[in-house]
Amino acid sequence: MKTYFTVSEANAMLPSVKSDLEKLQQIKRRFRDKHTELQQLKGAASHSHLPRGTDPCFTLECEMDFLQIEANALIKSFELKHVQLKDIDTGLVDFPALIDGDEVLLCWRQGEERIMHYHSPEDGFAGRRKFTGE
Repeated sequence: MKTYFTVSEANAMLPSVKSDLEKLQQIKRRFRDKHTELQQLKGAASHSHLPRGTDPCFTLECEMDFLQIEANALIKSFELKHVQLKDIDTGLVDFPALIDGDEVLLCWRQGEERIMHYHSPEDGFAGRRKFTGE
C-alpha cells in the first residue's frame, strides 16, 4: 500500500529529513575529498618504490567503503520513511500526497522553511506550483 502525506505530516518530518540530508551531504563531501586524496596517493605511489606488500591506499579505500555504507544506510532511511530523495546536493526531497484525489509530490528544497510547493510526478521540479492549502 502506498503511503501519502498531508502537508502537516510532511512538515512534521522536516527536522528529521533535514538532519539526515545534512549528514548525507557531509558524507558525500568527505567521500569526494578522500577520492581526490586517493587519486593523488596512487599517482605518487606509482613513482615510488614501496616495500612489497605495502599498500598506502588500503586505509583510504576502507574509509571510503565505510562512508559508502553510511550513505547507503541514510538513503535507505529515506526510503523507509516513504520520502523521495531527489537530489543530495541541492537538498531536494518529495513527499507523495493526494490533492483532490490526484497523486502529487509535495516538494521541499533545503533552505525552505516549510513545504510550500507541489508538482505532479510527471512534471518534476520544473512544474513546481505554490501550495495554497492546509
